[in-house]
Amino acid sequence: MSRRSAGANRSRRRSGRRRSVGFWPRRRRIGFRSRKSREPNRIGGGVVASVELLPVGRRVAYWRGRRKLSQQVFADRLGKSKSWVDKVERGVRRLDKLSTLQEIARVLRIDTAALVGQDAAPVQSTSRVDGVERIRAALSRYEIPLGRPAGSPILPVDRMLRDVGLAWSTFQYARYPQVVDLAPDLLTGALRAHAEVSVAGRVPLVEAYRIIASLLVKLGDAELAWLAVDRAMLAATGDRELVAAAGVQLGQVLRALGRAREAKSVTLGAAYRIAPPVIEYGTPAELSLCGALVIQAGLAAAQDGNEAAAGELLDEAAGMAERVGDGYDHHRTGFGPTAVDLARATAAVEIGDTQEAIAWHEKATARGGWRWLPAEHRAAHLLDVARAYLQAGDTGSAARVLTEAERTAPAEIRCRPAARDVVAEVARHPRAPATIAQLAATLGVG
Repeated sequence: MSRRSAGANRSRRRSGRRRSVGFWPRRRRIGFRSRKSREPNRIGGGVVASVELLPVGRRVAYWRGRRKLSQQVFADRLGKSKSWVDKVERGVRRLDKLSTLQEIARVLRIDTAALVGQDAAPVQSTSRVDGVERIRAALSRYEIPLGRPAGSPILPVDRMLRDVGLAWSTFQYARYPQVVDLAPDLLTGALRAHAEVSVAGRVPLVEAYRIIASLLVKLGDAELAWLAVDRAMLAATGDRELVAAAGVQLGQVLRALGRAREAKSVTLGAAYRIAPPVIEYGTPAELSLCGALVIQAGLAAAQDGNEAAAGELLDEAAGMAERVGDGYDHHRTGFGPTAVDLARATAAVEIGDTQEAIAWHEKATARGGWRWLPAEHRAAHLLDVARAYLQAGDTGSAARVLTEAERTAPAEIRCRPAARDVVAEVARHPRAPATIAQLAATLGVG
């Protein structure tokens, strides 16, 4: 054999090795493709197709490179260490928290779906289930009644009140994964503070249970939420304001369980207890609690199919709301004229009057008070309205308000089982927009 033919054979053998399947995992540059590769381009762009096939950590590295950020600068913007970023990008450290993924996407100026791609559905499902189990574990601790020593210093009540305020704000911004992180320690601290100073410590304890109950309703575990709100009611006993405040969450939980008649009965009972003798002389805090409870009773009546009772109760709430005004958040109720209009829309959806629901939605969102409501409240309402548009056969408008809800509070759509159902229903329509199809794929419901 001549030297030339031997060299040609060696060249062919090397070429064959380059085309072998085992070569791709060893390639070090993110998104790099050989000119000789015959790998089909799946979505019209070689780099984009390659990126979507990469693990999450490698996608982070790719987008960080696209944004021309060093690992140190990227770490600083995330509030993490350079070592943390390096481990994430190499796949040594898993990104299994939605909140962390969302923060990375924010720093990289990309949509979370573009970052997580096909891995989004397992992350969402695992994150929600793990979150519920962590809260269940926190509710299952009995160190205080069993007299076991506290493992950490007991925080003063004023510190606990600040922590509760932070948790409420985080919830109202619809940052549910972060609330899951806060909830176990918040509850433990509140229980210890209450054991140390029973009267003053009652407020943070009731508020901690209220937050947990509200969160569990969002995460789809109404049974566990009932346990939390039941404890809130017991802790609040003897304080009519705290009983009324916990009663708002009790109404939400009972409605989520489908116990509409019980919800109406208990919320009206709590409303009568907190109602001032003369409405005109009631304080804004009293009227907000009373009005929020009457809203819950009205929604329960609508769920039970009693349209007349729902209308009368929401009319009563509207009268109180006019005296409170918009832009306030007494006892974390968000109560005001706009909140009542949103409740009227939700009641109409429950009854099946889609045109009435859409009309109240349009009126409420045109109010100045709409923008003062917490992101959680606005996104939850948009989810209800998406249901109304679906009932009316207007898939395009349903997709539009779902997109607005996801932009307002991503976790409201991504963490709530009820929202995932609505997204799936819209995505199944043959004329569903690409944004909804992408969202459904991200959630694993497409």
